[in-house]
Amino acid sequence: MTDTQTGQATWYETVLATLKANDVRLVTYVPDRVLTPLIKAVHEDAFFTAFPCTREEEAIGIVSGAWMGGMRGAVLMQTSGFGTLPNALASLVAPCQIPALIFVSQRGTLGEFNLGQALVCRTVQPVLDSIGIESHTITRQDELAFIVDRSIKQAVATQAPVTFILSPLLTGGKIFGA
Repeated sequence: MTDTQTGQATWYETVLATLKANDVRLVTYVPDRVLTPLIKAVHEDAFFTAFPCTREEEAIGIVSGAWMGGMRGAVLMQTSGFGTLPNALASLVAPCQIPALIFVSQRGTLGEFNLGQALVCRTVQPVLDSIGIESHTITRQDELAFIVDRSIKQAVATQAPVTFILSPLLTGGKIFGA
C-alpha cells in the first residue's frame, strides 16, 4: 500500500522494509492505535515473529533475550508506555549492551487531550539522555528510511540501544474529536 496522495510508501511500510533489510525478525509491542498499521503489517508478513506484550518492560525483556540468543528485535509502544521503562533500560539494556530498537509513537503534543500523555512526553528525551541512549525524533517521511537504517546498523555495530520517536507529523498521530 502506498500513500494515495503522494504515490510513496507509507511511514509504516518504510519501517517494515527497513527492519527486513536489517534482519530484524522479532517485533514485540504493546497495542497502540497509531502503530496499528505497522503492527498489522508485521503480523501479515511471515518474515517477522510478532509478539504482543502486556507491558513495555516485558517487550524489552523479550527483545533482550532474543539478542542474547542471536536474534535482532524491535519494540513498539506509545509515549505513555515509555514511562514504565527507565529501570529496564538503565539496569538491563544499556549496561548489557543490548541493541534494542525502540519505536515510540509520540503522544502528548500537538493537540493532545490526555494530561498523562503530555507529562510523560516531556520526560522521554531527558530519560534517554540521562541513560545515554541515542534517540531520533522523526518528523519527515523523506528522512525515515535513512535514519532508521543507519541507526539500526550503528546499534548493532556498537551494541547500544536506539529509540525512534515517531512524531505525529510523520504518522498523523491519534485523531481526537473536536
